[in-house]
Amino acid sequence: MKESNIVLAVGLALFAGLSTGVGGLFTIFFRSTNKKLLSYALGLSAGVMIYVSFVELFAQSGDLLAEAYGPNVGGVINVSSFFGGMLLIAIIDKLIPSYENPHEAITIEDLDSCDPKHSDRKLLRVGAVTALVIAAHNFPEGIATFISAMQNPATGIPIAFAVAIHNIPEGIAIAVPVHCATGSRRKAVALSFASGLTEPLGAIAAYFILMPFLNDTLFGILFAGIAGIMVFISFDELLPTAREYGEHHISIYGLITGMAIMALSLILVF
Repeated sequence: MKESNIVLAVGLALFAGLSTGVGGLFTIFFRSTNKKLLSYALGLSAGVMIYVSFVELFAQSGDLLAEAYGPNVGGVINVSSFFGGMLLIAIIDKLIPSYENPHEAITIEDLDSCDPKHSDRKLLRVGAVTALVIAAHNFPEGIATFISAMQNPATGIPIAFAVAIHNIPEGIAIAVPVHCATGSRRKAVALSFASGLTEPLGAIAAYFILMPFLNDTLFGILFAGIAGIMVFISFDELLPTAREYGEHHISIYGLITGMAIMALSLILVF
């Protein structure tokens, strides 16, 4: 495994994670949310994730596992790993109470309805729990970004950008309630950045825990699992959130664009 790929993979996970903090910064530098742009970007992110999951990761996993175990057993492991990835991220999602799980779109305009002069413990708790939930989501995303980039940077780079785009509204979801509760922009942004740091931590954990065991068979299992995680995130978070912003058709245009970009990048590389 090339050392340069490892450095790039960790760097991409760090980049994607820090985008959560960028969302926090948006609450400082912007007075309103460009809902059309955000809806399009979330759709684009979903398009990249869905396309690369089925066309590249799931397919490559099938080839690797079929070579190791034969088409029948390999196919079973391939499909099981795919749905296993979905199950993993669904369990993480399910462990969080629905009223604290940040699925509803939060915009910068929500700051107008709060009074930063009065501390609100409930809002502060919402912000803190949201940060913990997003941190829990970011950890497996960091592993996914790291593994995909380490094996093939041409696949890992667009995945990292897709993850980064979807982390921006998550940063807003953290910063808005914390800012409302404390009146401190610094605390709001700091917590959003801190939540994103679990992404590179996931990459580092993958390096130290998985690296000694990495071979084509394990790559096959991981690729299918990562595909399952990204497909689940796309349908459970990205597209519903894009719709929450009230720009459904624009998000679909973004979805198609994301797929087209991913398809073109794979054609140009291969």
